Formats: sequence, C-alpha cells, structure tokens
Amino acid sequence: MIIVTTNDLPGYRIAHTFGECFGLTVRSRHLGSNIGAGFKAMAGGELKGITTLLHECRQEALSRLSAEAQQRGANAVVAFRFETTEFGGTGIEVCAYGTAVGVEPLQNNPPQA
Repeated sequence: MIIVTTNDLPGYRIAHTFGECFGLTVRSRHLGSNIGAGFKAMAGGELKGITTLLHECRQEALSRLSAEAQQRGANAVVAFRFETTEFGGTGIEVCAYGTAVGVEPLQNNPPQA
C-alpha cells in the first residue's frame, strides 16, 4: 500500500478513486501516566509516556486506514493526514484519513517496491 500526503503520486496515474477512508483509534491514559505527566509538566521536558502512546496510536490508525483502503480495492492513499484530539484530559483520539485510490505505473516508470 502506497500512502502519501500529496494529491498525486509521481510516476503513477490515478485510475480509480474509491473515496475517503479512515483509520481511528481511541485510547485512555492510565492513572499513573496522568500523575507522572502532571509532575513532568511542572518541571518541563518531554513526556515520554505520552510520546509513546501517541506513536502507538498513530501506527494503529495508519494500519486501520490501510486495511480499509485495501477492503475497498485501493492500492494507494493520497492526501493522507492525521488528526489528534484529546478528550477530558484522560484520553486521545487519533484519526488517519485520506483518499483511497487505484494507481497504475506510467508506461516508462517501472513499479517501485
């Protein structure tokens, strides 16, 4: 699955558009993480537990986006973006979204792995 933030894919032609697709995950932080983040915020510096949580959420949302695009018959996603929302100070929602498309390599451009 090719996933890009651009609206087109150099070396390929968009042959079919399947429409928007999404990958969504919602996670809550555990109590210890919230307390630790509160103390760390007072002292300054990176909140490593939250960084790890966000990284894992993004990977899961991206995987779900890819699966949805494949279910629709797509082999690529263009105009890919992430959106992250915090709710209630206890959890986060991460949404990966883009447009599922079917692409074909241009004649003079062999497919790349």
